[in-house]
Amino acid sequence: MKLNLLVVGKTTSRELDTLIADYVGRLSHYCSFQLLVIPELKNTKSLTEAQQKQREGELILQTVPTTADMILLDEHGTEYRSLELAQWLQKRLSAGRDLWLVIGGPYGFSEAVYQRTCGKLSISRLTFSHQMIRLLVVEQLYRAFTILRGENYHHE
Repeated sequence: MKLNLLVVGKTTSRELDTLIADYVGRLSHYCSFQLLVIPELKNTKSLTEAQQKQREGELILQTVPTTADMILLDEHGTEYRSLELAQWLQKRLSAGRDLWLVIGGPYGFSEAVYQRTCGKLSISRLTFSHQMIRLLVVEQLYRAFTILRGENYHHE
């Protein structure tokens, strides 16, 4: 079973890249984890928001295997506390299917991507940049694994 984080566009901040890489490294101690980046679309000024979502959606659907569970990071998704997220993750992982968490582009997801998803997850009701949310996701995944293993990272 693999855990994957798929994102649209690369991170432009060295500081964020460093922090993300740190948590990606930490996650490798708990599971087979991979962060994949779909390149940003070129010449988007001539595209409508719907066209941009459609093209990004096609790239997402080409990347995520149909045999895997795909969960979208979406503002309308289910929001969990860290302990609840750990339980949710354990349930997903015990199903034995590869799990893909997907962070879309600036305009969200196409209808085709929403139709293919197994669910939606929200990290917060607050709005974060698509670059910052990557860090929050990998940190929360790391936190969830430490909770599941009873390690002394999360304090409650």
